[in-house]
Amino acid sequence: MRIFLNLLKWLAFLLLGLLLALGLIILYWYLRPNTAVVSPALPVESWDAVNDGWHNSNTDMIDWNGSFFLVHASAPYHFASQATHLVVLRSADARHWEKLTSFGSPGEDIRDPKFAIINGRLIVYALKNTDFTAEPYATSYTSTEDGKTWTPLQEVEPKGWLFWRPKSQDGKTWYVPAYWHEHGKSALLRSSDGIQWTMVSQIYEGDRNDETDIEFQPDGSLIATARLEFSEDYFGDPRGATLIATSQPPFKNWTVHTKSQVTRLDGPNLFSYQGQVFAVGRYQPDPGGPFIYQGSIFSRKRTSLFLVQPERLVYLSDLPSAGDTSYEGVVMHGDDLFISYYTSDINRDYAWILGMVSPSSIRIARVNLPALVRLAGMKSGASLLNCSPPRAAGVSPIMQAAPLANSAAVCSMH
Repeated sequence: MRIFLNLLKWLAFLLLGLLLALGLIILYWYLRPNTAVVSPALPVESWDAVNDGWHNSNTDMIDWNGSFFLVHASAPYHFASQATHLVVLRSADARHWEKLTSFGSPGEDIRDPKFAIINGRLIVYALKNTDFTAEPYATSYTSTEDGKTWTPLQEVEPKGWLFWRPKSQDGKTWYVPAYWHEHGKSALLRSSDGIQWTMVSQIYEGDRNDETDIEFQPDGSLIATARLEFSEDYFGDPRGATLIATSQPPFKNWTVHTKSQVTRLDGPNLFSYQGQVFAVGRYQPDPGGPFIYQGSIFSRKRTSLFLVQPERLVYLSDLPSAGDTSYEGVVMHGDDLFISYYTSDINRDYAWILGMVSPSSIRIARVNLPALVRLAGMKSGASLLNCSPPRAAGVSPIMQAAPLANSAAVCSMH
């Protein structure tokens, strides 16, 4: 009996020690200062658009009828909730926002909204979800002619495909990348009205790939990035990567060029400027084993900018961000790039899992585009363009700048 009681005592001490260690780790995550790096060569100004104590996430932004339109998810936490709803806002300057509407999917979760302007109507595509860990099963859409009155949510066909962001070169034929709801496949679809979609081609199959974005290149070809998870391990996967593939018209076949391990690009948004393709998405600054492989929920995260080339992904700079962060919208006005994204408290450096259960804000960053091109030239080892001097703009005082030379490790080819 005494042996049994001693065993219980030691087990109690062990459990208490484990709980104390876990508490100290969480306290460390909660208190450690932010170490995100905004490049000193990149003028960036950022501010809150929404900061109301909710877990705000999954943004997109578009310029329509002379105004900025912003959509984002609002929820109690990162995981699925029937309380989750999408909020649509409008602004003349991307600083002062007017709420136009909010809507949800009754009895289930809704997330990952994406804008498109097709045949004069503003459309929001969004993913319906019933799984607590967020495994959407269908794409739905709603549309408006004035920004205030919206049609009821309806599901899009073909069923089971989860849409990312539709794009068009001529405003007539639209292409959207989509991934299969069970993961592992991504495809390209085509439409003329944004409602009836047909399959064009399979972009990639395997490696548990999902979130896929596309951008037109100057020669009319498409370049795509895809999130490659490889597994569902909470500690991530050392194989985690970003697929980069290209396709020539009529986009029936895709060539895979690389699986870059610079980061696993979650929540990607690809955009082009003066012939170069860039991306903004989630960046993991410290991948490594055994607990923080690519995609680990225990690692730090950033929203960051990248140069996208067929053979490589080049890290350029962080935006002020930390914890649970990414899922962006972009709007270009002249030489200014406006980026919407969500982030945990930018004064701290939460692990991703802590950010998932903490409030998060929607932020807007203004980036000087010619400076971004020059930075891309420096980081990639090539002079991409001769650009005019950047406009004066402030760099967030929260972020600590690092010399450009220190970026060589994260800019290497993989």
